[in-house]
Amino acid sequence: MDSSSRRRRFSRRDILGIGLALAGGSGLGVIGSHVVRRWRQPQAAVAIMRAESYDQNLVELLRDGLRLYPDFCRSVRGRRVVLKPNLVEYHSDRVVNTDPRFVAAAVEVFRQLDARQVIVAEGPGHRRDTEWLLEESGLESALRAVQAPFVDLNLEPLFPVTLTANLSGLGRLWLPRAVLDTDIVVSMPKMKTHHLVGATLSMKNMFGILPGTKYGWPKNLLHWRGIEQCVVDVNVAVRPAFAIIDGIQAMEGDGPIYGDRVEAGVIVLGDRLTAVDSTAARIMGIQPGHLTYLYRMLERGGTINEGRISQRAEPIEAVQRNFVLTEAFQYMRKPLPIVDFASGV
Repeated sequence: MDSSSRRRRFSRRDILGIGLALAGGSGLGVIGSHVVRRWRQPQAAVAIMRAESYDQNLVELLRDGLRLYPDFCRSVRGRRVVLKPNLVEYHSDRVVNTDPRFVAAAVEVFRQLDARQVIVAEGPGHRRDTEWLLEESGLESALRAVQAPFVDLNLEPLFPVTLTANLSGLGRLWLPRAVLDTDIVVSMPKMKTHHLVGATLSMKNMFGILPGTKYGWPKNLLHWRGIEQCVVDVNVAVRPAFAIIDGIQAMEGDGPIYGDRVEAGVIVLGDRLTAVDSTAARIMGIQPGHLTYLYRMLERGGTINEGRISQRAEPIEAVQRNFVLTEAFQYMRKPLPIVDFASGV
């Protein structure tokens, strides 16, 4: 807990909330823990950049966004960077994947930050023919234009990594060499709803580093073990350093593959994935505390409380829109009961 948090006092509203919890016979229990976690969540900063289309100067826009994180930019110099986009399936009429122009622009920006090497890596979770997927999606030509290598994580040599969180009970994950040998991993997802977990953003995007050759298509073993649990396990194991969410064209409804295009017009980025995903969820009209993998990260240094997130560039209110949710996830629009006063989620 930082010194500023220790100096904070509970407000009258916090005290009233604790009293309500005690009166309800729950003690501090689950409800009270939200109050405690409010003060334990580290401060974070998330930037929201307006981006109306992929035809604008994305290199300049991403560079401006990254400059808001000078410490991270300095850490890139001389380091090997892996950009992990979302490349899962291809449908010509749907915005399933991180846009190739967006990925190519990120390659250019990280080179401008003097990265020693920038590679793009993904282990597609549906299509086993990665070459077909690269060609049809346009990512192959986009990377060729900037002379950036692509690594198919489904075909990489694998090495076991012991899980410290181990919520999945797997004990270890087999991770590809390209991810283990790099210095910095950057998650670059597409902003989408998800028919199993509500929303798929930068943390869920890390699923793609786990190879289908080991975990099946579409990562069947991990689904059986619990998606939320595996999302936490892989993020704690790999600890991606940065997230850049492609929300210029996003997906709503029956995502992450069969949903509809939505012109969200935003890029969301930052150096703490839980805070980036929480901000993106709020932009989508989703209360992030309902996303189980975000809530589970609170015990592991996560930040989801809006009061602990410094908003840079655009405010959430300027770009927020309610994404269409399937009936099963309508509840995610509602503030969390009772604990809303404490957690801000």
